[in-house]
Amino acid sequence: MLLPIFQIDAFTTERFKGNPAAVVPLERWLDDARMQAIAAENNLSETAFFVREPDGAFHIRWFSPLTEIDFCGHATLASAFVILEQRIAAAPLTFRAAAVGDIEVTLRDDGLLEMSFPNRAPETIAEPPQALLEALDIVPEAVLRNPQAWFVVYASEQQVRAAAPDLEALKALAPLDVVVTAPGDRQDFASRYFWPANGGDEDPVTGSIHAGLAPYWAARLGKSSLVALQASKRTGLLYCRVEGERVFVAGAAVKYLQGQIEL
Repeated sequence: MLLPIFQIDAFTTERFKGNPAAVVPLERWLDDARMQAIAAENNLSETAFFVREPDGAFHIRWFSPLTEIDFCGHATLASAFVILEQRIAAAPLTFRAAAVGDIEVTLRDDGLLEMSFPNRAPETIAEPPQALLEALDIVPEAVLRNPQAWFVVYASEQQVRAAAPDLEALKALAPLDVVVTAPGDRQDFASRYFWPANGGDEDPVTGSIHAGLAPYWAARLGKSSLVALQASKRTGLLYCRVEGERVFVAGAAVKYLQGQIEL
């Protein structure tokens, strides 16, 4: 059996930047073990699989090299790029995921793909877990939490870039990951994302966490439209907009690879 596979760099206009995701369109689902094995073989932050449903929506699932992931933004962006580029369907698109419901994707006039996420604003935690504080090498200004991750707030982008937490210690915080964030030097805010328990040491660009970061910074900065930098080695730009219970995250994508999986 041959399956199509694409590798897309998401949240960037340049190849070898942003976050690479594998995309595998399916006519019917493979068993979970086979999809996990493909994701491990790809060894990217995520591999997305999708199947078109009778109503035209695309049921999407995301796998890191280690486990299935509840919510992934960059691989959804990559999947939308593949669907439009391969003319599988026309925009707007609907992706359906068990943990977050329907994700609408539109093609903006400026060429960016914009995803509509549920608002997952974090809540301040008065007493963060000691394991988190001990794993951090820079003392945070505040710690918050949403269903996905611990939010560690720093004073400056320089601190975000310099952060070197104890990744082995962060595994004790599973299933939650850790995002560090601060006001940006050129963009509205900056972040980095660490997830050693669920996928790897550091995720290059994490669309899903901006469903929490954007509402936090929108409230703090007093503005509903923001530009975000994920300051990993590959870097990525995300264009965010907060409207009530929805958070819109937009970005560009470029194709790196197209091929076939032989099973």
